[in-house]
Amino acid sequence: MANWLEFWKNNETNWHSDDVTQELEEYLGLLKLEPGDKVFFPLCGKSHDMTYILNQGFSVIGVELSEIGIKQFFHENGLDFTISQVGEFDLYSAKNIEIYCGDFFSLTSKYLYGVKAVFDRKSLIALDWNLRQKYVKHLNDIISLGVRILLITLHYPQHQMSGPPFSVDKSEVESLFSMAFNYQELKSFQDIENGSKLERSGVDYIENAAYCLLKVRE
Repeated sequence: MANWLEFWKNNETNWHSDDVTQELEEYLGLLKLEPGDKVFFPLCGKSHDMTYILNQGFSVIGVELSEIGIKQFFHENGLDFTISQVGEFDLYSAKNIEIYCGDFFSLTSKYLYGVKAVFDRKSLIALDWNLRQKYVKHLNDIISLGVRILLITLHYPQHQMSGPPFSVDKSEVESLFSMAFNYQELKSFQDIENGSKLERSGVDYIENAAYCLLKVRE
């Protein structure tokens, strides 16, 4: 994970998108949110998806390892923020948004009290196989029953590129989540923006998928 700090320090953030994720706009209703409900963004960076959620009348909780990414998010969106110490985290706060600066794996359920949904666009696919298993186990540990997850994945021949982003296919989603979650594949699609980057890396094909998951077991 320390590599991500170097990426931010060196402004090597090619994964960041200036656009709101289309699937978030398309499937937001499936998360069954009420006004003011909290949405959790793991490994959030400075994602514009957080601004979109705020503008829809919901609240945001994020966690990000790099303070550079967090500060850029607030500055680029013109948000005044405060910083406080909460446990081992620096907590960056503004109206209806809190971003914890620190290690995702140090989060506990108390930090996510009241969270109704999770949006994972580029978190799971940012991690290698061993960390993906650890990530899903920890995410399951810190969210409550009834929480819904909107998950976007990326699949390509992993042997053709080392990642990140890493390839996660449907069978792996089932393996990782089926013990505690009901899940539905919403669609498979071509991501033109990220696809072009990967094609330049020499992979034969790139396929994205969107899933809606519901936590039904501890």
